[in-house]
Amino acid sequence: MTRGAQRGGKVEGESAGLRREHDRLLRGYLDQLVEERRMSPHTATNYERDLRTLLQSCAERHVKEMRAHDIRRYIGTLHGRGLSGRSLARMLSAWRGFYRYLARHHGATHNPCLDIRAPKSPKRLPQALSPDEASRLVAIEAQDTWAVRDKAIFELFYSSGLRLSELTALNPYDVDAADATVRVTGKGGKTRVVPVGRYALEALRAWMEARAGIPGHDAEALFVSRNGGRVSPRAVQQRMKTWALRQGLTANAHPHVLRHSFASHVLQSSGDLRAVQEMLGHASISTTQVYTHLDHQYLAKVYDQAHPRARRKKSA
Repeated sequence: MTRGAQRGGKVEGESAGLRREHDRLLRGYLDQLVEERRMSPHTATNYERDLRTLLQSCAERHVKEMRAHDIRRYIGTLHGRGLSGRSLARMLSAWRGFYRYLARHHGATHNPCLDIRAPKSPKRLPQALSPDEASRLVAIEAQDTWAVRDKAIFELFYSSGLRLSELTALNPYDVDAADATVRVTGKGGKTRVVPVGRYALEALRAWMEARAGIPGHDAEALFVSRNGGRVSPRAVQQRMKTWALRQGLTANAHPHVLRHSFASHVLQSSGDLRAVQEMLGHASISTTQVYTHLDHQYLAKVYDQAHPRARRKKSA
């Protein structure tokens, strides 16, 4: 074997060893997140994707050797490839946490991400349906078992503003029909109790009757699939897109749209930002305040359409 081949094999072996070491550190951190923070598998997958992006940038050296200028240069490269400031801010948050873990458990001496800030992006308002569109989406003619299930799912989304992961994790005993509430386990394992409206309760009663006739279904899952197992988030997303088209909606309907619609419509009616925050399970009221902007946007649209002296002149 030539010296060049020997050097090439050595470098290749070192790179493979470094990749294994990085994988070991990543797996240790993700396991800790799941165990200590009770992080959902979906969130853990997002963390893993963001952290693998970091590890790709230091393929030839140990992640603990990265410095602030390396991180800043890489963030600039990712931004140049089209990643938004919001995505980069999320990545940096994951990277900072990873370096804190490395400092506590693996001897890292510094956190190169501490003083790095992501580029600012324009703030996007969440998409919401109008009250009429939301009512049209949930007005499903429940002609078979799965239409009954879908109607119950959509009514509960719109009635209580649940996240997709929260809804698919529900068990039958989480719904208290007598008290008209649902007990939800949200981000970080935090539990909250949210009101359930009359239409949603009626749809849930119909679904529980239909569910009883599904052979071999998972008794612990409130919403089940055709094979009897707990319905997956992906299946719910697909069903909502299908029903939106059937109901004649042109908006991009997905589960979070009904959560946004719930928050916007309750805020329009009540003006109680703190109550909406509690029902949505937001840790900070600043997260909920985006719906005040959405509310003002909706009111301005209504004003423009309704007030005779607000309408803009058509261009000649």
